[in-house]
Amino acid sequence: MLLSDKYPFLTNYFESVIKSNPDRLAHSILFYGNDIESQYKMALEIARLLNCTGDKTDECQCLNCKWIREGKHPAVLTISRVDNKPDDDSSKTVISVRQSELIRNSLITSSDFHRVFIFCDRDDDGNIRGLNQFNFQEATANSLLKSIEEPSERVTFIFLTRDKDDLISTIISRSQCFFMPTRKRADFSYDKVLPVIENYWDINRAEAFNFSEKLETLTKEEDAVIVLEQLQNYMLAVLKTNPKQRFLIDDIKSVELSKQEINIGMKSDTVFDELCLKLIR
Repeated sequence: MLLSDKYPFLTNYFESVIKSNPDRLAHSILFYGNDIESQYKMALEIARLLNCTGDKTDECQCLNCKWIREGKHPAVLTISRVDNKPDDDSSKTVISVRQSELIRNSLITSSDFHRVFIFCDRDDDGNIRGLNQFNFQEATANSLLKSIEEPSERVTFIFLTRDKDDLISTIISRSQCFFMPTRKRADFSYDKVLPVIENYWDINRAEAFNFSEKLETLTKEEDAVIVLEQLQNYMLAVLKTNPKQRFLIDDIKSVELSKQEINIGMKSDTVFDELCLKLIR
């Protein structure tokens, strides 16, 4: 599905602003909502429209549009805990102050392009994830404030997150914020986890780590968050048919906490070990 079909209002808004008067575009933009992948695509589309030297249509084949589609544009940079790190930057779990310093230094010189910096997280499999105060910490955010408050000409910062409250207030207050609701159909299946999770409350506590290893094995074929969502789906299905089993409500909350831990970059094997010790009593 085209981005314009999923988010017609937003795509029309950015197209009209950029085509009529790009100077009206906010120099700092924040997208929030569960569909981080679409946020990233929207950020790239904004960068493409700002740099397009052709007719700005979806099919434009100008050099800038080609570079952006291929992820090779020198002025459109993804900034994450793994993307665009300085050579001497050893941090692995956060966007670092060194990265923000690199950006600030790059803005000292002028550019023929409209520079766009897209701030997000990326997991170990390369999937785009949202920013939060664990992977985008206050010191790094604060080091960018002057660049955002006094922007250089033809520079745009774009921040991607699930919840606005996951970022510090100084970034939020200096950005134009847009909510991007998810357009994905809710999936209530649990077929992938059923062979492991079925009647998990009967598992002996001594088998907790073996149970965890089986769940970890599932992540070789599915994202860890999806595995956890299917665990919740199974628990909800059991709760609907057995409403007196109130312990399931606490278990669903425990799984939700595990999803948050995965999203901030904790290793899945550690998360599953801790979760299984809570679930198996």
